[in-house]
Amino acid sequence: MKLRFAPSPTGHLHVGNARVALANWLVARREGGEFLLRLDDTDTQRSRPEYAQAIEEDLRWLGLDWDGMFRQSDRLDRYAAAAEKLKQAGRLYPCFETEEELNYKRELQRKQGRPPLYDRAALKMTPEQFQRALDNGKSPYWRFRLSGGSVSWQDGVLGERSVKLSAISDPVLVRADGSPLYTFTSVVDDLETRITDVVRGEDHVTNTGVQLDIFAALGGDPRAIRFAHLPLLTDSDGGPLSKRIGSLSLRQMRRDGVEAAAITGYLAALGTSRDPAPGRPSELVEGFTLDSVSHSSPRFDLRQMLALNRRLIHEMPFEAAQPHLPPGADAPFWDAVRGNLDLLPEAKHWWEVVAGRIAPPEIEGEGEFLRAARDSLPPEPWDAATWNSWTEALKARTGRKGKALFLPLRLALTGEDHGPDLKALLPLMGRERVLERLPRG
Repeated sequence: MKLRFAPSPTGHLHVGNARVALANWLVARREGGEFLLRLDDTDTQRSRPEYAQAIEEDLRWLGLDWDGMFRQSDRLDRYAAAAEKLKQAGRLYPCFETEEELNYKRELQRKQGRPPLYDRAALKMTPEQFQRALDNGKSPYWRFRLSGGSVSWQDGVLGERSVKLSAISDPVLVRADGSPLYTFTSVVDDLETRITDVVRGEDHVTNTGVQLDIFAALGGDPRAIRFAHLPLLTDSDGGPLSKRIGSLSLRQMRRDGVEAAAITGYLAALGTSRDPAPGRPSELVEGFTLDSVSHSSPRFDLRQMLALNRRLIHEMPFEAAQPHLPPGADAPFWDAVRGNLDLLPEAKHWWEVVAGRIAPPEIEGEGEFLRAARDSLPPEPWDAATWNSWTEALKARTGRKGKALFLPLRLALTGEDHGPDLKALLPLMGRERVLERLPRG
């Protein structure tokens, strides 16, 4: 088996892209096949080298690797040769209509109650008319003449699928400037790199019918390639996920501190009956099959994914967390705070609490109590029992208990009204730092 992931470097990868990439990688690795990365960068107006670099970085961060990689911009000669082959076979024909002329035709067809399909008027051009257009400075763009009838295949996710080619306009494969379009380049690449399986989004179903027709016209055997279309992810409201939603881009989630294993574990289970669990791609291979993916569109629930992230952090050993912690943070610190973290970067705040300087809030009406707390502070050395002995002494001295006893102390010592267990934090702070945060008499 040979599969590929083919993003366009026109923006950052989002979770929808990541799901497709992960699915292809998991199928390839499960079946002992190959996985290729192909950058569809023939759109010179929108493709950017920084996006291409970001795609590679984000995929590696997720834990994905590839057996080969190429850019479509390096294969323009191959597309030109394939286009010439289709021209010679009479399947690629030149057109000169402007977008305004096409819009006029489509509007007229709608008014007449007909589907707005291209009428193949360009096929009726005589050689003289063609030459006259060229002499007038016009450059043709090229349409593929669909064979008609229907194209059917057994989809790896959706089951039996069929596309009626007579209900589709002949697609433009080559622009007037000579640049090829995705519909064409993808077929040429899949044919020449001998891709056996294409796993992509459900929005490509109609495109698959067209591409199978092009595949056959170029001499390929449509039976040699299998397709599987994943139902598209929706957002929490049921709407389509957008490539432009920055909060769901891999790059932004990475900056925010979401762990890659939370993302991959969640995406691998999304749309299946399995409960999601954090996992690196290599750990997910055995549990993933396309036939377990539902036909309905799954909802991407950011809260559920972040819950996986919390679970991952809470179970993370110090050795795994250490490279991401502030300098000096040790295992006792990590054990004290990890149960209260949603995202790993939040550890920086708690390191400031135990090892740095903070500005505790003014706690109205608590001056006398906090001075009593200062006077009751036990001498060092401190350990896990220090907090209990201190608060018991303070309870006996002031008569306070419960929230009235603990909340003012937490606010004064940490600046927060909730957080890690102070029994664990207190020895990390040390007596001198605690004294600085309690008011003097």
